[in-house]
Amino acid sequence: LRELCQQIPREHLKLTQDLIEHIKTQITAPLNESLLITLADHISFAIKRKENGIEFTNPLQGAIMSYYPTEYHLGQHCLRVIREETRVELNPSEAAFIALHIVNAELNTSMSVMYDITKLIEGTLEVVEYYYQKKFDRESLDFNRFIVHLRYFAQRLFQAAPQQSDEYDADFQEMIIHSCKQHYKCAQHIGEYIHNAYQKEVSDEELIYLTIHLKRINLNKK
Repeated sequence: LRELCQQIPREHLKLTQDLIEHIKTQITAPLNESLLITLADHISFAIKRKENGIEFTNPLQGAIMSYYPTEYHLGQHCLRVIREETRVELNPSEAAFIALHIVNAELNTSMSVMYDITKLIEGTLEVVEYYYQKKFDRESLDFNRFIVHLRYFAQRLFQAAPQQSDEYDADFQEMIIHSCKQHYKCAQHIGEYIHNAYQKEVSDEELIYLTIHLKRINLNKK
């Protein structure tokens, strides 16, 4: 933080601190305190880049809008405040970058892992929609629950966290597998995709969780 104060204008630090205070009122999850450092650094650098005529676009902007809507809307709010306070109009893609910083602070992970998590969610949804041969309602409650599950599922994979386990008994797992054969098969395809793309294994418990979520998002025939 001391080094950061020497590198960026104090008004950018104060602006970021005010933005974070607003973000905290909109997010229930605790935020890692490092958000002040990472977000102030990003915002200050983005303003300097804009003044020098250099702008970046975020190739994952569409995915971020879909998978992290709350954080993306907060990113848009930040851009409006930055424009009002500094008279600098940042590229709309910056809302997606800011959203990832917020999610990063929620999950206590690194920015590189956040990109991996987002790409894994995107790849998983491609597998799911190809398997069922349909597009899902991305505004539905069940779809959003599925996305939240994938976020924490991916975090466990990339951070090598202990596998989530409710210690389902064998009879329960067999019941799910036999009563939801179609959805369990899709979960297995997701496991194969993750193994091939990331060389990581999906546990039996995670396959059951995925199966249940896949059944839920398919209940709404519309």
